Amino acid sequence: MDNAQVTSALLVVGFLQLKHFICDGPLQTLAMVKSKSIYGAPLGILHSALHGLGTGLVFLIATFSPIIAIGLAVLDFTIHYHVDFTKENIIKYFGWNTNNAQFWWALSADQTIHQFTYLLLYILAVKV
Repeated sequence: MDNAQVTSALLVVGFLQLKHFICDGPLQTLAMVKSKSIYGAPLGILHSALHGLGTGLVFLIATFSPIIAIGLAVLDFTIHYHVDFTKENIIKYFGWNTNNAQFWWALSADQTIHQFTYLLLYILAVKV
C-alpha cells in the first residue's frame, strides 16, 4: 500500500467516524435511544438509517461507485441496527445503568464494533 492509498483509507475511515459522531450525537434523540431495544421500532430503524445514509454519502464523496456506496450503506444500516439492538437488550436484561461498570463496558463494546465495521466497509469497498 503506497502513501496515497494509506491517506485515502485514513480519510475515509476518519469521515466515517465523524459521521458516526453526528448520527450518534446531535441527530440521535432520547426517543431513538429508548426504541432501539424494540425490534422493528420505527425510531430505532430511523437511527440506523441515518447511519446508513451517512455511510453512503461518505463513500460517494470518496468517489466510489454508487452501487458500492449503496451496498455499503445497506450493510452499515443492517450491522448498526443489530449491534444497537443487542447492546440495548443486554443492558435491559441485566438492569445495568450508568452507575454500573458493565453498562460502560457494553457501551464501549458497541462503539468498538461500530468502528471495526467502518474498517470492514472500507476493506470491502476497495476489494470490490
